[in-house]
Amino acid sequence: MSKDTNNSPTSSNLPDKVTFALAQSHFLVGDITGNANKMRTLAIEARDQGADVIVFPELALLGYPPEDLLLRPSLSGRVKSALNALSDVEDIVMIVGYPHVDHHGTFNSAAILHNGQQKGFYHKQYLPNYGVFDERRYFDKGRNQVLFDYKGITIGLLICEDLWEESPIAELKKQGADVVISLNASPFETDKQSRRKQLLSKRSSEANLPILYINAVGGQDDLVFDGGSMIVQADGSIAHEAPRFLNQMLVATYDVNSKQFDSQDKAPLGLSRESEMYQALVVGLRDYVNHSGFSGVIVGLSGGIDSALTLCIAVDALGADKVYAVMMPYEYTSQISLEDAQAQARRLNVSYTVCPIFDAVEGIRATLAPLFNKSHADTTEENIQARARGMVLMALSNKFGHLVITTGNKSEMAVGYATLYGDMAGGFDVLKDVYKSEVYNLANYRNRLEDTPVIPERVITRPPSAELRPDQKDQDSLPDYDTLDAILRHYIDEDLSYQDILDKGFDGNMVAKTLKMVDNSEYKRRQAAIGTKISQKAFGRERRYPLVNKWSIKG
Repeated sequence: MSKDTNNSPTSSNLPDKVTFALAQSHFLVGDITGNANKMRTLAIEARDQGADVIVFPELALLGYPPEDLLLRPSLSGRVKSALNALSDVEDIVMIVGYPHVDHHGTFNSAAILHNGQQKGFYHKQYLPNYGVFDERRYFDKGRNQVLFDYKGITIGLLICEDLWEESPIAELKKQGADVVISLNASPFETDKQSRRKQLLSKRSSEANLPILYINAVGGQDDLVFDGGSMIVQADGSIAHEAPRFLNQMLVATYDVNSKQFDSQDKAPLGLSRESEMYQALVVGLRDYVNHSGFSGVIVGLSGGIDSALTLCIAVDALGADKVYAVMMPYEYTSQISLEDAQAQARRLNVSYTVCPIFDAVEGIRATLAPLFNKSHADTTEENIQARARGMVLMALSNKFGHLVITTGNKSEMAVGYATLYGDMAGGFDVLKDVYKSEVYNLANYRNRLEDTPVIPERVITRPPSAELRPDQKDQDSLPDYDTLDAILRHYIDEDLSYQDILDKGFDGNMVAKTLKMVDNSEYKRRQAAIGTKISQKAFGRERRYPLVNKWSIKG
């Protein structure tokens, strides 16, 4: 529809103010009935606070991203039933994100509901098909602008990517909009909130229109939605901002005469880079575990920094009573590692068990001895240790119903410094998108939050080691992590070529070796557990390469 004026008050009783509520909340993918019930509860709550209009995030009725649930034949009927179930909500306009299915196609849409009737709908016009988004696989493109009149103001609707393009909001302005509402499901990336603010300021000031920006919140598989919903004045200044990573009902009042929103008394505290990264990792693990139905998690605690940081995140996400740490020493495990693992487990008050793997490893080696035919020991024997530990953790998971969370970081995943069916065994990798250098930053950040550090200092300061052979250090096989991470960022996050990276001053042999390790390890990453995305280019749905190919890094 282009404009709906059926419910507009007459000029004699136009109000001076219209109050909006932005329902920044977590809507579970697939739980259509539960999401509709939550919308009803929030709408009544907002109405009781004096709101005239409540806005929900993009596709909130189904949850985002729904992926191939959008292809299920029963989707349309379920959605219609849920929208009908909201017909008993009166005296407040509801702007609901939902999938619209009709004979024209399937659309990413917003419904306008009021007093038991659907007054109209809007179909998203720009469908993102990059990074984690593949909306063109599922949705048809909307063609028209949608505005509706309510209590003396004309409101225009947009959905997420529409706002990143110039023309949709310009067209709404041209057609007479006073206010623009944008429904979003914008996943977290480091520094993304600042980019959102820049965009909103630019769009609002260009069009001279205030924008209500509602974002989703909570974890879904490997994505985290960080909220941060905003209301921006027509001059580009921020009038209201919701906190990050939290459910929040953001209520603001628009003055019809001044054409401005009131301003909040106190804006939420800004988050440092480490703080927002850490919170994203906590939310991602919390929601994955809780919504998957696991009663707790198991962490293989090694005495190293990766498992130490993972344990902290697990406790902060789930509580100490749902976290079980297992130390699995072998003959190469140092006394320092044993002491530090125990100290951290005690400091965090988690269940801690020591389960030596000597007998398991020797049993496997004895079984293989006739087959190896006196071959010299190599990484095969090292991997037996890692796989014995993976077997122990998975057996505990099977027996007690806890999820095994793995501890590999992005640097290790990039170059294949991990053992399939060993330290990669598990259901969720907390640090999968965290480079090793960032692991150190996050560990120091977490320690600063309390008077007594939760990670022993020497876990952070001593050289990292897999402890699979005598006196082993990670840097025996890899460049120092600062150099390695710099090369990986250029190659993975920025898609720079071999020559481009050389031009930045790195050693040619080191670059060639690193890039070859990255390319040769794709088969491992394809089998790895999922983990929370925090960067602009995470492994998984965002970076997909063929397992078998003859691409040359120097071509």
